[in-house]
Amino acid sequence: MNIPNRITLSRILLIPIFIVIMSVSFEWGEWKIGYDVLPVSHFVAAIIFAIASLTDWVDGYYARKYQLVTNLGKFLDPLADKLLVSAALILLVQINLVPAWVVIVIISREFAVTGLRLVAAGEGIVLAASHLGKIKTATQLIAITLLLLHNFPFSYINFPLATIMLYIALFFTVLSGLDYFIKNWHVMEDSK
Repeated sequence: MNIPNRITLSRILLIPIFIVIMSVSFEWGEWKIGYDVLPVSHFVAAIIFAIASLTDWVDGYYARKYQLVTNLGKFLDPLADKLLVSAALILLVQINLVPAWVVIVIISREFAVTGLRLVAAGEGIVLAASHLGKIKTATQLIAITLLLLHNFPFSYINFPLATIMLYIALFFTVLSGLDYFIKNWHVMEDSK
């Protein structure tokens, strides 16, 4: 297994740690931040999430720079992204920081695009990630990190950047999904 794939695997291995820290009631205290409080466990989870998110950029950069792109990496990298984002969003619904309908839309888009990729793979076609898809991922990761931090440091000025970023991420999630299907609809037509 090459280095980019090991980095991707480390992202997958951070997900259960992230889930445990967000799910178990650790009594680590909390900080007052502006008009809100930030549990220390959420701060720790945000750091783990941010580190896991950064590995997405690192493994891709390393794989492209040293021509280490593999089929395993093409499979693991988007899977790791989807698992990380889905776990975080579901946990944010559980603690009432994200509306469930937003998470349903985001996860549904991921299932739909994955389904299209599977159909394409069955036809021997590899569908590359689009520029809009990369923007979607970046906005999701930023929004989730801010939500895990309870909008810190913007909570001090009572500016809801985390919520704004969530809806920007939702916009790019829907837009990139539509773009993906429009550009690749021929795959569905050809597989009849």
